[in-house]
Amino acid sequence: MKPPLRRLLLLLLLLTLFIIVCYGQDYDDGGGDDVKPAAPPPAQEDCNGIFLSYTFISREKELPKVKNVSAQAWAFRSVATILNAGSEELKSWKMYIGFQHDEILVSADGAVLMDGGDFPVAVGNGTYLSGNPMTDLKTSIDTAGDYEQIQAKVEMKGTMFGLRPKAIPMPKTIRLENDGYKCPAPRRHGTSAMYVCCKRDPKLKLKKTKKIKFLPRQNGDLSFSYDVLQAYGGSYLAQVTIDNNNPLGRLDHWNLTWEWMRGEFIYTMRGAYTHRKDPSECIYGPAGNYYKDLDFSQVMNCQKKPIISDLPAEKAEDEKVGKLPYCCRNGSLLPPLMDESKARSIFQLQVYKLPPDMNRTALNPPQKWQILGVLNPNYKCGPPIRVDPTEFPDPSGLQATSSAIASWQVVCNITRPKIKQSRCCVSFSAYYNDSVVPCNTCSCGCEDMDTNTCNPNAQALLLPAEALLVPFANRTDKAKAWAKLKHTPVPKTLPCPDNCGVSLNWHINADYKSGWTARITLFNWQGFSFEDWFAAIQMKKAYPGYENVYSFNGTRLPELNNTLFFQGLPGLNYLVAETNGSNPKSDPRVPGKQQSVVSFTKKQTPGINIQRGDGFPTKVFFNGEECELPTHFPIGNSGHKSSFSLVVVLLISALTFLVMTD
Repeated sequence: MKPPLRRLLLLLLLLTLFIIVCYGQDYDDGGGDDVKPAAPPPAQEDCNGIFLSYTFISREKELPKVKNVSAQAWAFRSVATILNAGSEELKSWKMYIGFQHDEILVSADGAVLMDGGDFPVAVGNGTYLSGNPMTDLKTSIDTAGDYEQIQAKVEMKGTMFGLRPKAIPMPKTIRLENDGYKCPAPRRHGTSAMYVCCKRDPKLKLKKTKKIKFLPRQNGDLSFSYDVLQAYGGSYLAQVTIDNNNPLGRLDHWNLTWEWMRGEFIYTMRGAYTHRKDPSECIYGPAGNYYKDLDFSQVMNCQKKPIISDLPAEKAEDEKVGKLPYCCRNGSLLPPLMDESKARSIFQLQVYKLPPDMNRTALNPPQKWQILGVLNPNYKCGPPIRVDPTEFPDPSGLQATSSAIASWQVVCNITRPKIKQSRCCVSFSAYYNDSVVPCNTCSCGCEDMDTNTCNPNAQALLLPAEALLVPFANRTDKAKAWAKLKHTPVPKTLPCPDNCGVSLNWHINADYKSGWTARITLFNWQGFSFEDWFAAIQMKKAYPGYENVYSFNGTRLPELNNTLFFQGLPGLNYLVAETNGSNPKSDPRVPGKQQSVVSFTKKQTPGINIQRGDGFPTKVFFNGEECELPTHFPIGNSGHKSSFSLVVVLLISALTFLVMTD
């Protein structure tokens, strides 16, 4: 090889080595291993508040694959982000996403459903999400722009229906649900993203309060306080306080459920118990791997979703599981109006934790709280919100207070039952019409019935008055005979029953010149009694004329939409269970029954027309549950007036009371 060529090859080799060394050099720019984040979108840069975004990622057809476009299911993935771009910390963030394509949300990593529900859940009418585990968003100022502390991301998976393959499904809207913020309509970014910047509402005048570290306590129909009383490295002692705040709210034999999110389990309890005690879920799980020397046979509950109930009254003084104030009421929570001391319940639990939460400050309350009663309102519960530590009287008896280590509040509100999903119903009758308008067909649902043998959508047949005293199964012949007598048609497939455990009858008893009377009758078709029962009646036009109820205790509640509150007199506060007839082989079962006459004056209600329906209630509640009302009233002749006088009414009331107390 010639020398010039040899020198040229040597020069190329040296140049190549120089380039490799240059590219391999690690220059220190002062940032260590940190990578400079990508520039945020311009809209985010201009936001001086809370920046929300929703981005659709992908979707693909699910099985089964069908030709009908509207019936084809698609699996979708999307992500929502919420960024604190303002100067105030955002506590317990809440977000609404207005889904509109019959979506079923299967998972949402980084958030939980605000109503305490579980996945999968139908969200075709929109859904509310709250942060978990990241509930609070700090400011960029306080964190030097650390996105890990100022931004939350929610990665969602689900199923949707009814879109063509090339369509991009987007929600109607997104917005922040925290109090005091106002959001404009969101803007689109391309075809698969939308965003909105929410700011403090300038018109909202906030009360001047002292600056606190946590959110103030909220008002609700029912509230829980989850207070950590003692904290150790691997466990803590918590106290749960349930307060009934609604004057018409109530729970009987309550069952409480929640979900542990970080592998916790209940070691012991006082004032309540769990329905299942099975140590195998701990032994063969992460708890068993970590607590190798723990005797799990003594553990109260290892379930991720335990079911918790109140203890019976006989356990109140038990040294091991009782001895707590407000405990051991057999699951009864009365309205404060009836007895304020019975509107609260308390229990305690010892909770064991798992790594990485093995220090005394790593405290996480359970999520997805739900509580149910036997025949009570439906409650929807929000997520636990960190509040200022609860203060308690000092156990020493001195005039001092002690504080919980940490406290969370869960607020629940009563939801109105959907049509045909109530648990009690009402029938209407009147002296001017001998037919009773019964409870609606399937008032309390027909899910467990064979609807091939009855019609769940047919209107209930009119009944003679005596048919109200027998179970539905024994009314068929009476209803058919009555229809024949009144010349009303009988469908080939008869209506299904109302399926309600409790029914109420409101009967217009008399209508005279100066007033009128009604009779209310409660029927218990259940196999158990109701102690300390109550009924609440809302009336629009007739309420101002209310005078008295003669066999119950009656209270006016004008602040609650003109409500009359009835409860049993002392010694008559039991609505007994259904019992066998005199001859069980031939006689139908007999419901438990309570009854009273209610009198009204017309002096305060000029122009009231009883026969046109003004004497019937607009809403009826039994033990807090809203009962389903008939769709129409008994029809009367306008010239048909009762010859009853108030004296006769009082005599009937007195006789009714004597019969009931005999």
